[in-house]
Amino acid sequence: MSLRSKFCPPALATALLLSLGACQSNSSSEKTAAVQNESGAASALKPGTWRAVLSTQGQEIPFLFDVEAVGGKSVVYLRNGEERLKLDEITTAGDSTTITLGVFDAALVVRPDGADKLKGTWVKYDAPEPYRVPFTATLGGQKLFPAASGKPQSFDGTWSVTFKDNEGQTYPAVGVFKQNGSDIKGTFLTTTGDYRYLDGQVDGNKLQLSTFDGNHGYLFTATRNSDTNTIINGDFYSGKSGHETWTAKLDANAKLPDANSLTFLKPGEKKLDFKFPNIYEGGSISPSDPKYKGKVVVVQLLGSWCPNCMDETNFLAPWYEKNKSRGVEVIGLGFERSPDQKKAAQRLIKMKERLNVGYDLAVAGIADKDAAGKALPQINKVLAFPTTIILDKKGDVRKIHTGFSGPGTGKYYDEFVADFNKTINQLVKE
Repeated sequence: MSLRSKFCPPALATALLLSLGACQSNSSSEKTAAVQNESGAASALKPGTWRAVLSTQGQEIPFLFDVEAVGGKSVVYLRNGEERLKLDEITTAGDSTTITLGVFDAALVVRPDGADKLKGTWVKYDAPEPYRVPFTATLGGQKLFPAASGKPQSFDGTWSVTFKDNEGQTYPAVGVFKQNGSDIKGTFLTTTGDYRYLDGQVDGNKLQLSTFDGNHGYLFTATRNSDTNTIINGDFYSGKSGHETWTAKLDANAKLPDANSLTFLKPGEKKLDFKFPNIYEGGSISPSDPKYKGKVVVVQLLGSWCPNCMDETNFLAPWYEKNKSRGVEVIGLGFERSPDQKKAAQRLIKMKERLNVGYDLAVAGIADKDAAGKALPQINKVLAFPTTIILDKKGDVRKIHTGFSGPGTGKYYDEFVADFNKTINQLVKE
């Protein structure tokens, strides 16, 4: 199975969360137990920068996090390139500390392991089967990977990439990397999203990149063949069991199919026709509701489990506040991992509160692309979360954008924002 079908972009396909098996089961009762037996601040989390490692598939996926004391309590910030993800839901029970991973139904469950060390597990509570990955961390770490021993070759630039899953299926991507000596940052763009902020090191002709955003733990390794301007022997490890291989060729003009052409209306269709329950009990949301009449409406297909969706929500939430007075509305359709409507609504409410989402959200179904396609039968199929559908003032579908190129993609994100605003401005004027 392709990583794209399991995770959020083609992977973010998305996310990814870990565990040592240390007295933590995959149940929500344990999460609440930590809260009910909370005994104080997480004393094991000393202020400073920690280097953490997720041990999985015979590999080590490193990431950095900062601990700061805020108002007498510990706050954790996951570090991914330029990004710092704030984690402030931290509870203790005995010597065990649970760090809830933002909006995701996942946590790092840790305990002291000697001086300035931690061990524990990364746990995904909403996974269909127990999901745990061992975790260790050491205070004072500043580098993701060991110091380079060889003169770094250049991986800088834009690359045409091909990923291959364990079933032999391939999909295209574009790799964009910026290198400074042996340090390198970048990401991969695919037709269904991007792999967000990647950070790492070049050692001789060896490339290592990693990231951990709370729902995904990724490791990319590869070798540069300078004679042919190619990348070979690439491996992509994702969380507990995901693995793909990849190759690349240096190509300044590398690009993906137009994201506005991959998802489209079926012949004879012009509008979306849906009615889903509001995240708050007793209400429902439909594009035919009076609230949306005569307005430009952005319909966002998302899941609270999907980091790419969170990137798009972080764009749309403040954008909506600035533009709603222009006759623009946004409807978020949540496709969640729990089939229980109340549980799904709770996940979306948490997302709404943490990301300051002012637009309407509905529970539309389960986190499955085929199910999403059936929920919106007017479109050919749902290829990715997120997918963004823009309706004009008459309620007609004018654009469908598959996936999302987030801020980690640099100029590609800027191009999306410019194109999005251009479309909205045109429709508002009509």
